[in-house]
Amino acid sequence: MQPLPDVECLNDPPLFVWRPRGVLNEEKVNEIVGFVTDQEKKYGKLFDRFTDLSLLDAIDLTFKFVFQVSLYRRLARVGQEPIKSAFLVTNPSVARYVKLHALVTDHSPLMVEMFDDREGAAKWLRVSPELLAPK
Repeated sequence: MQPLPDVECLNDPPLFVWRPRGVLNEEKVNEIVGFVTDQEKKYGKLFDRFTDLSLLDAIDLTFKFVFQVSLYRRLARVGQEPIKSAFLVTNPSVARYVKLHALVTDHSPLMVEMFDDREGAAKWLRVSPELLAPK
């Protein structure tokens, strides 16, 4: 598995950890969505996700784009097993985008939760908090 920069792929437990840095824009989101989609097709193995958005400097996204990506991910998971996707968010302006993503994917196999601390995310994902700490 060839991860993207800022992506860590764990096999035990099966978990994708993404820690984007700098400015989160459409290009970065499209890269990670493409990567996750390819991995789902290639391996057929379920990987929960942890996205640490606490390292971002800024977000350059529109609500329309986030809505479209969220709808795409929702439809991509139809009829498949549930996957947990935890987001660590420490900035209120970032939280608005994650809340929209969670709203659009609600009642789908993509279970999205937002956390303001790693311990809560780790508990929900049933992993050690150390696995979610920045390297």
